[in-house]
Amino acid sequence: MPVPWFLLSLALGRNPVVLSLERVVGPQDTARCSPGLSCHLWDGDVLCLPGSLVSAPGPVLVPTRLQTELVLRCHEETDCDLCVRVAVHLAVQGYWEDPEDEEKFRRAADPELEEPRNASLQAHIVLSFQAYPTAHCVLLEVQVPAALVQPGQSVGSVVFDCFEAALGAEVQIWSYTQPRYQKELNLTQQLPDCRGLEVQDNIQSCWALPWLNVSADGEDVRLVLDVSEEQRFGLSLYWNQVQGPIKPWWHSNLVWPLEPDSVRTSICPFREDPRAHRNLWRAARLQLLPPLEWRLDAPCSLPAEATLCWQPLDGGPCLSLVPPLPRENVTVNKVLEFPLLKGHPNVCVQVSTWEKLQLQECLWADSLGPRKDDMLLVETRGPQDNSSLCALEPSGCTPLLSRASTRAARLGEQLLQDVQSGQCLQLWDNDLGALWACPMDKYIHQRWALVWLACLLLAAVLFLLLLLKMSRVKAAARSRAALLLYSADDASFERLVGALASALCQLPLRVAVDLWSRRDLSAQGALAWFHAQRRQTLQEGGVVVLLFSPGAVALCREWLQDATSAPRAHDPHDAFAASLSCVLPDFLQGRAPGRYVGAYFDKLLPADAVPALFRSVPVFSLPSQLPDFLGTLQGSAAPRPRRLAERAEQVSRALQPALESCFRPPGAPGTGRGMGPEAGDRT
Repeated sequence: MPVPWFLLSLALGRNPVVLSLERVVGPQDTARCSPGLSCHLWDGDVLCLPGSLVSAPGPVLVPTRLQTELVLRCHEETDCDLCVRVAVHLAVQGYWEDPEDEEKFRRAADPELEEPRNASLQAHIVLSFQAYPTAHCVLLEVQVPAALVQPGQSVGSVVFDCFEAALGAEVQIWSYTQPRYQKELNLTQQLPDCRGLEVQDNIQSCWALPWLNVSADGEDVRLVLDVSEEQRFGLSLYWNQVQGPIKPWWHSNLVWPLEPDSVRTSICPFREDPRAHRNLWRAARLQLLPPLEWRLDAPCSLPAEATLCWQPLDGGPCLSLVPPLPRENVTVNKVLEFPLLKGHPNVCVQVSTWEKLQLQECLWADSLGPRKDDMLLVETRGPQDNSSLCALEPSGCTPLLSRASTRAARLGEQLLQDVQSGQCLQLWDNDLGALWACPMDKYIHQRWALVWLACLLLAAVLFLLLLLKMSRVKAAARSRAALLLYSADDASFERLVGALASALCQLPLRVAVDLWSRRDLSAQGALAWFHAQRRQTLQEGGVVVLLFSPGAVALCREWLQDATSAPRAHDPHDAFAASLSCVLPDFLQGRAPGRYVGAYFDKLLPADAVPALFRSVPVFSLPSQLPDFLGTLQGSAAPRPRRLAERAEQVSRALQPALESCFRPPGAPGTGRGMGPEAGDRT
């Protein structure tokens, strides 16, 4: 018969362990003592009346511990009953009030006396046995020799055989003395039924019981009932709960024999099964009952505890309020109340079992709104009106006036002032302490104002850095200026210079050369034009390129050989000749490095032909040293070596036709005056 797992797992528990029991023969009750003691079982039952507590006149014998053992009382081989054997452990309690009485007791027990008296300590021990609906009490008389009487020491035990009980019954056992010198001992024990004992062939009442086996398959539980065809039995499934009466879930007249007091057996195979407990907690619910009451709804009783906790706004772990608020045992389906003065949306309820959290609800969030960014302060009160405050945080309760690096410690003085000025909400209060909820909104606003100010300052700094970077990028993007000075040896060399200037403009470089400014030369004069171009180029961080040729070398030597004599007259359009009066002082005075660059064409001029004065700056041979030459001209804006080599190859291809024309015979085709990008300016 398949039964849903959830329903059956709540009702059934684990099968009891099979026991092997000792046999006691005979119907008579007996008592026996440990060595050194003497005991006697009084005949018949006695009244089960403990009486009031009385003061001991001196050392007395009292029970200190109860111990039980299950045995079988057998009348015949196969006719036995379940019986409870009880052992009572005894000790001496109290002292002599009069030292003379103690001395007399010791002398009476002295074996060296000629006629020693039989001195002993005597006690009447009552054993009370209750198993619904019957009760049974016996009286045991125990004597302890005076030699064994030592106050506070154990003297031995007395064993009673035995109290008969029904299978599966719950029995309660008490033990006390008459008169009663101390609170009675008690013991409660659940006796096993036929399934938990090797008694199927010994207790006749077990013969008629059907045997029930339980097996689980996924979410279903299968019950197997082993019963003969002649027997008439029924099966009942029910909630076995401590609180309240048994609640039947399903019942059918297939189980108990139709007798007035038939023997029954019950099992709870899933009492400790984790799956059954998970199913039970899935069915449990926490409910809010305003204003500050709550209830745990569950199908049956649960061994659980409830505590309050504080849930921060950031969604971290809920911080337990134990202490100061104690844990409280949960009674299911009953309205419970926590001792709070006022509710707060951050206060939550946790229900746990054996230190494991099962349920958590912030029950008052619906009526009090969403959680707040409040700080919970715990006030601890001591003697003489001394009190201290700490803030409940994930790291613990942080004292307000401390040097910790937490938010509460940084705002400790302000929070203390808020409590004193009444700006905090008191949630709980008693003689030992109090709980306060302090709003943090105003501190959050102040913090965000500082954050916004810092962000604005950071944005301003980043904007300035961006402007500086953009200006640098713009300066880098703007091509570098280069002033090209050369000597117009002949028309073919001028074409070569024009080809070089045109190729350099593609790098990009802003090239100034007299070939493209003949109109300005005529209007200003060569010397004035050079001065203006040189000043502008150097102010913009550019470079002046001295392009050496045989004619330029000759002019330089002429100036260097006789610097004091007046130089010979030159073409008024020859900027190179006009510039030497300004260029040579820069080299002679050491101002040339970083401002000038030299170059020559290796097929037109040998390397050693360049005057030594001009070698204080880099001098490149073209086109063999074009990559280095181009890198020097572009400066910080020069591309990577691979890209620079590609550009040098482009410039070399552009120069190749002009270089070849310089070596053609004078009347060869293709010779003539070269034209640059601004040839239209030349007159």
